[in-house]
Amino acid sequence: MDLRKLKKLIDLVQESGIAELEITEGEEKVKIVKGGGLTVSPSAQPAVPAAAAPVAAPVVAAPAAAAAPAAEPPEAGQEGHLVKAPMVGTFYRSSSPDAKPFVEVGQAVKEGDTICIIEAMKLMNEIDSEYDGEITSIYIENGQPVQYGERLFAIKPTN
Repeated sequence: MDLRKLKKLIDLVQESGIAELEITEGEEKVKIVKGGGLTVSPSAQPAVPAAAAPVAAPVVAAPAAAAAPAAEPPEAGQEGHLVKAPMVGTFYRSSSPDAKPFVEVGQAVKEGDTICIIEAMKLMNEIDSEYDGEITSIYIENGQPVQYGERLFAIKPTN
C-alpha cells in the first residue's frame, strides 16, 4: 500500500465520525484508530509500510520497539544536544555508497548543515543539524534501521 493511499485513509478517519478503520489489501493489513495511531501489518516488507506512521500519529508498536527510547543511558544529556530520528526509516551517513559521510566525530557543524539521510518509503529525507557545535558521537551504523525518536548524534555546543 503506498503512502498516498495511507494518507487519504488517515485523512478520511480524521474528517469523519468513525473511530476506527481496518483495511486488508492482498497480504497487507492497515488499521487506523482515531487518536490512537496507525498499525501496519505487512507479510513480506516490515520496514517499508511502517515508515508511514510518523505522517499520521503515534505508532502502536511492539513492546521491543517501545522499549528502545527507554534504553538510553542516563548520561545522554551530558554529551550535549542529542539529535533524534524524526521518522522511522533507514539511516545513511552519506548521499551515496561511494560518497564521503556528511559528518564525522570531531567535526564542527552549523545549524542547517545536512548531517545524515533517512530513507522512508523510497524517499530520501535530509536531516539537518538544529545546533551549532561539534559532533561528539554517532550512535547508528550506516544502513541500519532507525525508529522515531531514536538518538542519532550528540553535538557538543560551541561557546
